[in-house]
Amino acid sequence: MAAADPPYVGRFAPSPTGPLHQGSLICALASFLDARHAGGRWLLRMEDLDPPREPPGAATSILQGLRDHGLYWDGDVVWQSQRHTAYAAAVQDLMQRRRAFACDCTRQQLAREGGIYLGHCRERGLPLQAGHSIRLRTDAADTIQIHDLLQPMLEQNVSSAVGDFVILRKDQLYAYQIAVVVDDAWQGITHVVRGSDLYPSTPRQVLLQGELGLPTPIFAHIPVITNRQGQKLSKQTHAPALQSSAATQNLRRALEFLRQPTPPPGLNSPSAIVAHAARHWDLAAIPGSTAIPDTYTD
Repeated sequence: MAAADPPYVGRFAPSPTGPLHQGSLICALASFLDARHAGGRWLLRMEDLDPPREPPGAATSILQGLRDHGLYWDGDVVWQSQRHTAYAAAVQDLMQRRRAFACDCTRQQLAREGGIYLGHCRERGLPLQAGHSIRLRTDAADTIQIHDLLQPMLEQNVSSAVGDFVILRKDQLYAYQIAVVVDDAWQGITHVVRGSDLYPSTPRQVLLQGELGLPTPIFAHIPVITNRQGQKLSKQTHAPALQSSAATQNLRRALEFLRQPTPPPGLNSPSAIVAHAARHWDLAAIPGSTAIPDTYTD
């Protein structure tokens, strides 16, 4: 008898660089609805790995914004700032097995090499200390295939596409790639529904999962919402913060963007709209494009 699939566990993992905006709501809603429609759990992880980029109160604002839009998570919030010991253990394991190495190359050197790391420090045996980054060693055979539920299959040779990549930065902050891989495994994440802007970096995560003996979740990368200039809505492109007083309108906009059934007019609370959307959720209805303009942009 074939083993049963593990229970669905999804997650939303925002970086607290600003308040909830329409783009982040779309990602949160899509991951929430996919989990709830499958009868699964939906976890929340705050990716607070980069203090210089995190304004005071941003994380609290995001959490309240999710609640105001009827998106309630299961269990406690996981804060990556409290998970450094786990990341350090993973980096140490890779270092001990010579799958990672210290590097003192500058950005100027990388720029001269076209942004692809060519292995200058691989065999130098530099110590692990402040001012040195740690890079994962990649090989010519490291071709990764990603079979996404929404996007075309992605095949990438990590060595030729990005080279040996950073897992611990020179400022001793852990890189997104190592943290997301360690935490997805620790939390038992089975499905990752997130923005297509993260799709190109997925092969690095799958490579790390293989190096660390960790499972690879099922991926679905939804299109990102863009402004008139074709830029992803984000803090950097001055995406306006969502107003909780307009939560029902925000949710209806998000569902329209995701090509989901329109909730009946009589549903006038966030919880009612979200419940209806979960019952009628259809992941396959989401366009397979990587970006869609915001039709509500003035």
